[in-house]
Amino acid sequence: MRHRVTAAALAALTAAAGLTAAGTGTAQAAPTGRTHHVDCSATPGATAADGSRARPWTGLGEANAQTYGPGDRLLFRRGATCTGTLAPQGGGSARAPFTIADYGRGSARAKLDGAGAHDVVLLSNTQYVHLKALEITNADNPGSERNGVRLRLTDYGTARGFSVSGLYIHDVRGGDFKTLTGSSAIHIAVEGKAKASRYDGLDIGYNRIENVDREGIYFKSTFSKRDLVGEQQDPNVYPGEWTPSTGVRIHHNTLKSLAGDGMKLDTTSGARVDHNRIDGFQLRSPSANAGVWTFNTDDTTIEYNEVSGGGNTHDGMSFDADGASRNTVFQYNYSHDNKGGFLLICPYSGAKTIGTVARYNVSRNDGARLIQNCWGPILDTRIYNNTFVNSAETVPGYLVQDDAGSPATTQHELSIRNNVFVSEGTGGYALKNPTAGLTFDHNAFYGVDMTRPDPGGITADPKLRPDFRLGKGSPALAAGTVIENNGGKDYFGNKLKPGAPNIGAYAGRGIR
Repeated sequence: MRHRVTAAALAALTAAAGLTAAGTGTAQAAPTGRTHHVDCSATPGATAADGSRARPWTGLGEANAQTYGPGDRLLFRRGATCTGTLAPQGGGSARAPFTIADYGRGSARAKLDGAGAHDVVLLSNTQYVHLKALEITNADNPGSERNGVRLRLTDYGTARGFSVSGLYIHDVRGGDFKTLTGSSAIHIAVEGKAKASRYDGLDIGYNRIENVDREGIYFKSTFSKRDLVGEQQDPNVYPGEWTPSTGVRIHHNTLKSLAGDGMKLDTTSGARVDHNRIDGFQLRSPSANAGVWTFNTDDTTIEYNEVSGGGNTHDGMSFDADGASRNTVFQYNYSHDNKGGFLLICPYSGAKTIGTVARYNVSRNDGARLIQNCWGPILDTRIYNNTFVNSAETVPGYLVQDDAGSPATTQHELSIRNNVFVSEGTGGYALKNPTAGLTFDHNAFYGVDMTRPDPGGITADPKLRPDFRLGKGSPALAAGTVIENNGGKDYFGNKLKPGAPNIGAYAGRGIR
């Protein structure tokens, strides 16, 4: 039952809010909602639990039995642990979201333990929900499919207004599953066949994710069919016309010790992935995995992230523009110490990858290859103004590993310009199956023994500083070629000026 709001109280609320309905001159206030409390450390039946702070609910069953509305809050007591699955019903509104969070002054977080359940938190066919500040774990019965948090739409239409923030998700011990239903720390799924569905407005930020099998943050949708994806997906399983989720931002998250991928976006348009830290992925999965990658997406921007610790060479690189990725931009990222390398471009199975850009990134000690191409059309791919440095112990076998096979049957358009490659070892840096569409110009190769594919570049010491800036008198200063639509700034935030740019990720003056 809702609190009743008197006319006087409503007037006070609207005056404070300063809200006026368009065209009516009358003020409108957001619903105040009710607050429900859960304390799973309390003794069941000791009091007549009603969800108040004085008489909180004592288990998830009571929380799941309630239907929530705009402005409602479902709060879990800090220091207490609830076991099972939280699957609340109802939702919020644009002006008054439904909030799931914590309460109390305990030093320990409020904890939800799935104890081997498929999901710890399941938000299904709802919208305007803010989930925050909880600890979530699911370690029992390891190897089965499970998730920490799962957002699910089934023939729902458009769901808006989600925020997942400030969670500590750890020890989600699922199996090697990468499907519509699991296994992930945060799993976003759009299911069904009858009604095209998507998310519009999904913010995932400031979460800490550790020790998860298999995925960190994972998207999947059945409404993903379009010509660009080709034969990559079974049309019987994914039959819906491409209906991308929009307004997606994934930011300021920390992910450590992941069996498989760090983050995978699927069937989104205009998503932004920024200021995340991924340290340790592809550690316990026999399948191919990457740090951050896209599939069947448009206009994704991946920037200001640090990715390291790719655990093996079955992919194992920081970044991947995969099948049906269009206009994916990787910029201002720091990639280091990944066994698989820096970047994968991988359409395969009849799909296409179009318009990939990797610019003003820095890479240290990435290998076995810096760049890898899969079979299939790779169109308008531009890799420019990046800086790559490898120590004597981590010389990559390939600068470009092209797995296309026959160049005559593959369409590749891949340009590599204005990049700095510095090797402190010997050997490596080969080109595997270079296609006719692979072009180099205005790069700097120093300490690289390969036959230089760049007649317009330099081989002199670029005087690269430990922080990736160029030293005073560097031959790479103002030695690059002009590139249009270059993002406007370098890795360090320096504004790009007219005229010939520096080679590499630094656009400023030489450092003494």
